[in-house]
Amino acid sequence: MPIVTMSLPVNVFLAALFTKCLHLPKGAIGLIASLPFICNFLQVFISPFLARHLSTKAQAFFPASIHMVSWAVLAGLLSYIPQNDPAVAGLWLGIWFFASSFAAALAGVGWNSWIQEWVPARLRGKYFGQRNRLLSFSTVTFLILTGWALEHWHYTLPVFQVIILCAVALRVFSLKWIWQTPAGHPHNRSGVAALPLRRQLEMIKGSSSLVAFIGFGAVWSFAANAYGAFYHVFMFEQLGMSAFTVGMLSTLSALGGALSLPAWGQLLDRYGNKAVMTFSLILWQLGNVVWCFLEPGNRSLLFPLWVWGGMSSAGFILGQFTLLLKLIPVAAKNLAIGVYLATTSLVAAIAPVLGGQSLEWALGRSTDPLAVYHVCFIVQPVLAIAGAAWLLRVQEPSASSLTSVVGAMRNIRTLSGIFGLSFLVNYVFYRPQKR
Repeated sequence: MPIVTMSLPVNVFLAALFTKCLHLPKGAIGLIASLPFICNFLQVFISPFLARHLSTKAQAFFPASIHMVSWAVLAGLLSYIPQNDPAVAGLWLGIWFFASSFAAALAGVGWNSWIQEWVPARLRGKYFGQRNRLLSFSTVTFLILTGWALEHWHYTLPVFQVIILCAVALRVFSLKWIWQTPAGHPHNRSGVAALPLRRQLEMIKGSSSLVAFIGFGAVWSFAANAYGAFYHVFMFEQLGMSAFTVGMLSTLSALGGALSLPAWGQLLDRYGNKAVMTFSLILWQLGNVVWCFLEPGNRSLLFPLWVWGGMSSAGFILGQFTLLLKLIPVAAKNLAIGVYLATTSLVAAIAPVLGGQSLEWALGRSTDPLAVYHVCFIVQPVLAIAGAAWLLRVQEPSASSLTSVVGAMRNIRTLSGIFGLSFLVNYVFYRPQKR
């Protein structure tokens, strides 16, 4: 989990590296934050090729190994990246992060296919429940220790390198246990025959609810990512918060989300996804309006704000996946997932680039950086709540027989780090077997 958590576009570790150590310009930070979403789009063209030539375990193991090696390379590369030249540092980090994010995207798709292949349906509830609790504990521990180490050693380059090498060492054991795990056999195979591509495209185009949901996903991706990468930067630069405090905030958000998930799940089952998602999104974004009034004197408001964000956002994130399950035509599920992922990934990749450039432009022409950030932070609540009206247009059918969707949660997992919901990175969503 440490190396997976650090691989998110913006988290405590990368935000501290970008702002406290290398002092990257806002445009470079926005571009780097867009790279995982670009890779989520590009992996759609590579994953089918790997699926034809590798076993599911190999699809997870080999890209994860490349991802681990890329982080080991970064530990050495940091010694040569010029700290007094932010433009060059941003270029080197951008090239490295693209290669690392592409390997992570491939590994994520392969891993989700592989783990659901060998876990029997009758055990998934207990197995994934226990596993997700352990992942949450691991993530919280890592966030606290990383924040403490960075603050204690004053954000020096060696402490960043030591944290990376520790995460790489843990990943070595992780890969060893992956390789030792028996591959197993699929427990759930679709009995639906593959339709011609043109027929599948017609089915997707004819599903007005799916098209509307893809449109909403694009609006939400832009709203969340335009300035989402700069919340941590704002806390470091404008509010003067330490990495340890920011890590504690992420911990509070993760705990709030993990504790509220069961309640949101019951509401989703009882009242449907669309209504609960809209309610959850509005509660979440109304809380985010507080960002527009934060300053060093009232930064303590962030503690209840992050707890509220974790609790209120969990219903929206969980409903986003389960509603997608209902809307996807089973006969064209792979193509529908590809269209959804490609559309939202492209928008999510463009948004932080535009956000970073606009923020850098505004900061260069204003004497009040706090006011600039406050104006930028109103974009997400306004666009997200406006997009909720689009979400209400979706006609929610009864649940389909589709039991798992590989890769459909890639963007949500990638985005989770921005809001402190890192426990969702490796969360496995499944439909429990009916007894």
